[in-house]
Amino acid sequence: MKKSLMGFSASFFLMTAVFTLGFGSSVIAADNDYKIGCVFSVTGNTSWLGEPQKKTVEMIADEINAKGGIKGRKISLFIEDNQGDNTRTVNAVKKLVQKDKVCAIIGPSESGTTMAVIPVIQKMETPVPLLSCAAAEEITKPASERKWIFKMGQNDSDAVRRIYENMNKKGIKKVGILTATNGFGNAGRKKLTEMASEFGLQIVSDETYNPSDTDMTAQLLKIQKAGAEAAVNWSIVPAQSIVPKNMKQLKMSIPLYQSHGFANVKYAEAAGDAAEGLVFPAGRVMAVSTLPDGHPQKAVLNEYKTAYEAKYKDHVSTFGGHAYDGLWLVVKAIEAVGDDPAKIRDYIETAQFTGTGGQFKFSAADHNGLDKNAFEMLTVKNGQFVVLGE
Repeated sequence: MKKSLMGFSASFFLMTAVFTLGFGSSVIAADNDYKIGCVFSVTGNTSWLGEPQKKTVEMIADEINAKGGIKGRKISLFIEDNQGDNTRTVNAVKKLVQKDKVCAIIGPSESGTTMAVIPVIQKMETPVPLLSCAAAEEITKPASERKWIFKMGQNDSDAVRRIYENMNKKGIKKVGILTATNGFGNAGRKKLTEMASEFGLQIVSDETYNPSDTDMTAQLLKIQKAGAEAAVNWSIVPAQSIVPKNMKQLKMSIPLYQSHGFANVKYAEAAGDAAEGLVFPAGRVMAVSTLPDGHPQKAVLNEYKTAYEAKYKDHVSTFGGHAYDGLWLVVKAIEAVGDDPAKIRDYIETAQFTGTGGQFKFSAADHNGLDKNAFEMLTVKNGQFVVLGE
């Protein structure tokens, strides 16, 4: 992918105008720049998702433009911060398409904000492909009704599948679930309850909480009283760090499974000792050093992790990885077909490539292109994420 970006003309590079990255503000872009939109939750309650996504696309843009752009034309990123809000997301997407004239959009960061903007994209007279960084399976299903919508995050149903398979291996039969009352949590709750019987599991307690809640003791007591042999917490908000703390305070000894929303080591750091030993499915970038050398994703995972952590002096995350995959896929499409949105859409629909999220195989029937093998089961050991070693 990168080698094809290096054959540019230095003289042409010097003729382009000054490149400026935007952040919810005006962007100075040359007329012949490739314009790509981004909508991330950079601030707000889910900034641990959007902030690394913004940094990731900026890093890639810097890298590409430093090498002369795509076939001699730079890329300009138009980045909007939706603060995790549906209305802001809709307005941002309208601006990106109708005013900024971008050829594709990376994001939003969350399932709820993505679902809010899907009908807006679908009804546009001249839509552009949207590559969501969220996980809810409904985002791309049915694909026949989501013509312009693609998704870089792994499916929540596959995360449930990996969790329940692990419970089966441990002989667990009774499960208590906690889910946040937002788009990600609601989608996860639906999959957790729908798929339990498929794995011979009984949901003995089904609890929810507001994303802004700061104490889940009441819900955990209900799970404990119901005789649950394991608990699943499904959210993308700081409650992921609060639930294990509450369980430790209550001296609950049953295993805690988190969703793939836990895949930022900052959540484990915030939970402290209470995070030790909890289990969750995640993309492999969180444990790349433990993968065998022959693993097909290892090269791209190492490349992303090394570049990100060197540039920002911070931990890499799977959420930034979704933006990494999305932007590189759009760049690859532009290299092949230019910046016509319809041609980019058609290209993505048949694309196959190895990214941080897995080995993508898109098709007209599958606008995500990943299966359960995109997930690795991880655990927390000494504050770090490591492969569980099932």
